[in-house]
Amino acid sequence: MTAPLPAAFRTQVVGAALLDDPHRPTAFLAAQRAYPAGLRGLWEFPGGKQEPGETCEAALRRECAEELGAHVELLAEVPGPHPQGWPLKDTAAMRVWTGVLAAGSPAPAAGQDHLAVRWVPLGDAAAALALPWIPADLPIVRALLARLTA
Repeated sequence: MTAPLPAAFRTQVVGAALLDDPHRPTAFLAAQRAYPAGLRGLWEFPGGKQEPGETCEAALRRECAEELGAHVELLAEVPGPHPQGWPLKDTAAMRVWTGVLAAGSPAPAAGQDHLAVRWVPLGDAAAALALPWIPADLPIVRALLARLTA
């Protein structure tokens, strides 16, 4: 039996499922973690922690600029099982939005936080799910694939 979710998580994290096209996406962006050692080499949605006084959307735009050197336009949230999104651990949850690169934005680059970034094809769900994802991100990947390939 699964433990009940807390009423509120102490830490709010945000993540971006960037799409290659807002109308007919064929791929989404994944980033390979550089650290900490226990997560090095695993794949995730780019993003990070929301700072005090920041909206989730502003935090996600800031994180994408810092981590990827890219400017993004957010589209729709990928709703999780909790009002704060997708549980990551007992104290943190992540809200995830689809988005696209803003007009004139540089292409996403790995930067210091990631070893690599890659466009993951939506047409091959098995290959997308076969990437070694951070375990907490895997249910989000499944939800994203179901949403975009329906």
